[in-house]
Amino acid sequence: MAEAGTGAPAGAGGAGKRGAGDGPGLRERKKARTYRTISDTAVALFLERGFDRVSVAEVAAAAEVSKPTLFRYFPAKEDLVVHRFADHRDEAARVVAARAEGVGPLAALHRHVLDGLDRRDPVTGLSDEPSVLAFHRLLYGTPSLVARLYAYQGESERALAEALGGGVGGRLAAGQVVAVLRVLAEENWRRIEAGERADAVYPDAVAAADVAFRQLAEGLASHLG
Repeated sequence: MAEAGTGAPAGAGGAGKRGAGDGPGLRERKKARTYRTISDTAVALFLERGFDRVSVAEVAAAAEVSKPTLFRYFPAKEDLVVHRFADHRDEAARVVAARAEGVGPLAALHRHVLDGLDRRDPVTGLSDEPSVLAFHRLLYGTPSLVARLYAYQGESERALAEALGGGVGGRLAAGQVVAVLRVLAEENWRRIEAGERADAVYPDAVAAADVAFRQLAEGLASHLG
């Protein structure tokens, strides 16, 4: 898993009305910059000193914003780090919803995972970029951040369940898919954290994804077949 986009909150219109197809307005751009500045400042401090040794007040001061402003952007201290997964919360649901006609949900998700591995997408755990490794060490080495991340994964599961038709069947299928994605990413990250290079892990990561989705297909055939 890894950094997503800024995940900046949607704002009101910019410094005037925007026409169809225009980019973000001034207000949205300013909010996005502030959002990113606060988060980047916080992550830098956390990497330097540790998550639990840096207060929200210190982050606000370093980012040159007030505490109330910081909390308008990030309701909890953990969100300063974990918000980088915000863009991935409904990623699996989007993949299922956007799949081509005749392509099953699991086939679409399988292809998406393989594409991510091929480009060394940090969300797959298959990245040995120093900045990504440092971020992951911060994340997985801080229990409160791991707990917050699991909350995000719960939201991903709910979105995917709806995309799979809802109901108990959709929830069960989504739970299994999200668990598989988590295990695959954590296994890749574990090996890279132990010193292996991403290129060396890649063939095994692909093989593991193939096995995982084959098992999913066999187990969920009655619901998604």
